[in-house]
Amino acid sequence: MAEYDYDVLVIGAGPGGYVAAIRAAQLGLKTACAEARETLGGTCLNVGCIPSKALLHASELFEEASHGALAKFGVEIDGARLNLDQMHAEKAKAVGELTGGIEYLFKKNKVTWLKGKAAFQDLSTVKVGDQTVTARDIVIATGSVVTPLPGVEIDQKVVVDSTGALALPKVPEHLVVIGGGVIGLELGSVWRRLGAKVTVVEYLDQILPGFDGEVRKESAKLFKKQGMELKTSTKVTGVTVEGDRATVSVEPAAGGAAETLSADAVLVAIGRKPNTDGLNLEAAGVKLNGRGQVEIDHDFATNVDGVWAIGDVAPGLMLAHKAEDEGVAVAENIAGQTGIVNHDVIPSVVYTMPEIAGVGLSEEAAKERGEVKVGKFPFMANSRAKTNRDTDGFVKVIADAKTDRVLGVWIISSLAGTMIAQAAQAMEFGATSEDIAYTCHAHPTHAEALKEAAMAVQGKPIHI
Repeated sequence: MAEYDYDVLVIGAGPGGYVAAIRAAQLGLKTACAEARETLGGTCLNVGCIPSKALLHASELFEEASHGALAKFGVEIDGARLNLDQMHAEKAKAVGELTGGIEYLFKKNKVTWLKGKAAFQDLSTVKVGDQTVTARDIVIATGSVVTPLPGVEIDQKVVVDSTGALALPKVPEHLVVIGGGVIGLELGSVWRRLGAKVTVVEYLDQILPGFDGEVRKESAKLFKKQGMELKTSTKVTGVTVEGDRATVSVEPAAGGAAETLSADAVLVAIGRKPNTDGLNLEAAGVKLNGRGQVEIDHDFATNVDGVWAIGDVAPGLMLAHKAEDEGVAVAENIAGQTGIVNHDVIPSVVYTMPEIAGVGLSEEAAKERGEVKVGKFPFMANSRAKTNRDTDGFVKVIADAKTDRVLGVWIISSLAGTMIAQAAQAMEFGATSEDIAYTCHAHPTHAEALKEAAMAVQGKPIHI
């Protein structure tokens, strides 16, 4: 009789967990994955990355069709109407296809899906729903949950979190978004395009905390130009609901006169926190750090031998692709191979229009480490962007002044999320700005702007 029921048990079937389970199975380990949801894929596929992108894309199409944006190209559309129910239905269809795809991959790779909420009984025993299983190695991949705003109750009708904001049954007249980070700006932009007045309230003096300073300023200008109201350096002191309306009380972050905002929908999007509730980590002896994250070493091992952690529940950026890479790496480490993730080269993307993307260091962070050179190139001077009438934004390349090694790349563009992959790959290989500048880029493409920005690091762009 085997000593354990499984070689590997992964707790959580989000982007980190399901990838870890599949990779472990590929490496010949008997693997199970515990997931309490009715579908696989975690927050990202069910109520996060995927449904939000479906609504972002659909709302962009609606705005183009209904606001005459295509008329200058000779495409005249009269009487475009919004069918919100159909938009939600198409979103649900995409989610269903992708979550079902993971279920197929589990079957293909012989990963056992244990349905139910998991709780440790000891360091190698876990209760999942009404069954108890043992595993030699256990991976905690339980992700993150919405950070609540003290004193503000989310009812998912008038006051919603990101999950509720993906499923509003009608377009709000006025949506107040609490939090000027990625989630708030993406979902705020969806409903603005569909016809809502949108006000974003951000405690800090700029939106998009953690992003490059110049990118934050330019992004704010673009969002204001699109009609979004941004109230920065402002804190929310309370939200009261009467019937189907909410009153949001705000005041300057530094103190001052209070005011109220009346809204028929309020989105609380102040961040996410590690999801460890109900795991009973104490039974296994697993330690958390001061931020409530599962503490890990370079190999994703916790303080308990045979227990590992990846993704949002562990330290680092809360991004699906970071969790996926960690899922592959932890499975390889468990199998005795060498799994590595370069956490200095993890791209971030905001899927607004235009998109905002970055990888590596901001200019501010890079300057704290030493002397840098910066090259910029605007899309206004890029031939493909000009042809497409898609000239908002720029590419910014930050390089070490002495070695020319690229330290960070930041892009504002309709194609920023796709373009940032080239920058990430270049940085993964230790590229200099000269390496990018002397790489032939196809013409005419938006990607030429990255080449020109790299040339600008040495002060020699061609087209500006």
